[in-house]
Amino acid sequence: MKVKDAVVLITGSSRGIGRALVGALAEAGARKIYASARDIAGLNFDAGNAEIVPLQLDISDHNRVRAVVNAANDVTLLFNNAGVLDFGDILNVSFDQLRRNVDVNFYGTLAMARHFTPVIEGNGGGAIVNTLTLLSLASMPGFAAYNASKAAAWSMTLSLRASVSTKNIDVHGVFPGAVDTDMLSGVDIPKTSAADVAQAIVNGVNDGTEDIFPDPMSIDIYEAWCKDHKGVEKQFAQM
Repeated sequence: MKVKDAVVLITGSSRGIGRALVGALAEAGARKIYASARDIAGLNFDAGNAEIVPLQLDISDHNRVRAVVNAANDVTLLFNNAGVLDFGDILNVSFDQLRRNVDVNFYGTLAMARHFTPVIEGNGGGAIVNTLTLLSLASMPGFAAYNASKAAAWSMTLSLRASVSTKNIDVHGVFPGAVDTDMLSGVDIPKTSAADVAQAIVNGVNDGTEDIFPDPMSIDIYEAWCKDHKGVEKQFAQM
């Protein structure tokens, strides 16, 4: 689908990639943008001609997800961008942290996709965009809970693509590398700006690219992974 004139819902839009997506989508001609976040106090945007509608939403609260479906029943383009990250290796990360990552990154994303698939289909079709991560492909030990939840979300994205293939709904997976956001503020590695990543995602949606690698790190690592995935696994295991 094309972004121009689309009615968009973005989860996790208060900061990082989600916030940058609001501006990139408005610039690309989206007609209406539902900008959702757990705390809507900071949802102030300069978005040109696009209509911006703030929505309070915690995607791990499925009752709230159902309520948002009723409030945003004209959506044609869903960006599942909300996510959480907890630090810790697989032997030490707590089960509470594991549950939090899975509840948001997997179950929350799945709930949004399930509830909005009939909405998008009923509005003539459109697209669902799931923000994943390079760590869906190869794990860094210090992000064990995040790795697992995002790998599950990648598998879910593949299943979703197959399940909606007859409903005129495209499904995109986005695999960023290191992005300069609050989530990675304590990680000292080269990062791409959220604005550049958001623009690459919008371009990928417009171009119909199913798997979007929106920054130089993700492009390089994916190319290496395709040639030698075990080599990338070993490389990431040392990080």
